[in-house]
Amino acid sequence: MSTDLRGKVAVVTGASLGIGRATALALGRAGASVVVNYRSNADKAAEVVREIEESGSRAIALQADVADQTAVEAVVARAAEEFGRLDIAVSNAAYSDRELFYEADMAGFRRTVDVTMWGAFYLMRAASQQMIRQGGGGAIVLVSSPHAFIPAPRAMAYNMSKAAIEHAARTAAIEVAEFKIRINVIQPGWTDTPGELKFASRETLETAGAKIPLGRLGNPEEMAEAILFLADPRHSYLTGAALLVDGGISLPWWANRGSAAPG
Repeated sequence: MSTDLRGKVAVVTGASLGIGRATALALGRAGASVVVNYRSNADKAAEVVREIEESGSRAIALQADVADQTAVEAVVARAAEEFGRLDIAVSNAAYSDRELFYEADMAGFRRTVDVTMWGAFYLMRAASQQMIRQGGGGAIVLVSSPHAFIPAPRAMAYNMSKAAIEHAARTAAIEVAEFKIRINVIQPGWTDTPGELKFASRETLETAGAKIPLGRLGNPEEMAEAILFLADPRHSYLTGAALLVDGGISLPWWANRGSAAPG
């Protein structure tokens, strides 16, 4: 059976590009009305809205910087005002600079934390409040990363933020369980998104992807399907979980055939 989200309302942050875009489209195809949040890519967000509408669902685009708590709360309020309720919230928006922590520009370091950690918290909090008010439960998915448990160098602020939102998600899952609100996490591995081109060329990405155990980078549609799984009301006993979708990138290096384990 395919996921049926007819009558459901979803908010996706950072939904104009990459995993957020693919997730918004997947939710729309499943029948949900979708709020497409974006910060600066208005044209791309409008394209997502058009595609969702062409699939037969309703959608609106809302600009907001998720590092701004008031703005995030306004997005959730507008979702409820426009579509009558909120059933699914996906925190996808993130920011990251890559620098050694002892040389890092602190403005970029703080921006990473503000967007990636606080942005996820603000949406989780505002969405939970709305779901509690309206009753009937709901599903919240935070997009994390293997960076939450792998101390990738030059990414301390991002690593910290992803680790924090995972612990926040598990804590929140306990606190809202009585309201039938489920909170889960997805950990996408290295995914071929426009954001990756900030750190590496297309050629470098393809070369690196070939070294991943499954031999390639992931794609946004694969991550969207995993998010859809976590949000699907059929999985009503699933909460406080982390779903790793990384092509094996977090496996130990000696897992490759022909390599010897250390020690």
